[in-house]
Amino acid sequence: MHNGSQNELEKLGFQTLNISLGEVELKNDLTETEKTNLDNHLKTFGFELIDDKKSRLIGQIKSYIIEIIHQNNSELKSNLSDYLSSKLHHDYTYLSNLFSEVEGTTIEKYFIAQKIEKVKELLVYDELSLSEIADQMNYSSVGYLSNQFKKVTGLTPTHFKNIKEIKRKPLDEV
Repeated sequence: MHNGSQNELEKLGFQTLNISLGEVELKNDLTETEKTNLDNHLKTFGFELIDDKKSRLIGQIKSYIIEIIHQNNSELKSNLSDYLSSKLHHDYTYLSNLFSEVEGTTIEKYFIAQKIEKVKELLVYDELSLSEIADQMNYSSVGYLSNQFKKVTGLTPTHFKNIKEIKRKPLDEV
């Protein structure tokens, strides 16, 4: 992925120093025209150029949370606040206040919403039991997962799964 990103940027004439999750460090500062061209090019790939430092920080918070969740939480060896503080080199209170101010929700609620979306995905795939999903998503128990799922979605995981199965028709009935 990084090589592809680097190649795309080099095609546009930009020299990169570093490419990491949600961030590219260029060798030289961009002119306004270059920023506009780069932004337009990124949009063709579904990305956008974020110039404002606070917006960039919000994007990094979201990226790290999504990365944690989609890599089975293996990155999260401490609590979320310590993890984000160490990754972003900012006090968690600052990160939390900034996120709430800009996004209108807390980091914790965003994290939970992302976890529940991943749980929904796992329920739809129907390859793991609820107990295995709870374990994979680092819930202390199936009960805790079920309560949090219902709080966010209004449905129990079992009800969600049943609705999904009702909506799916066997191929011979389509």
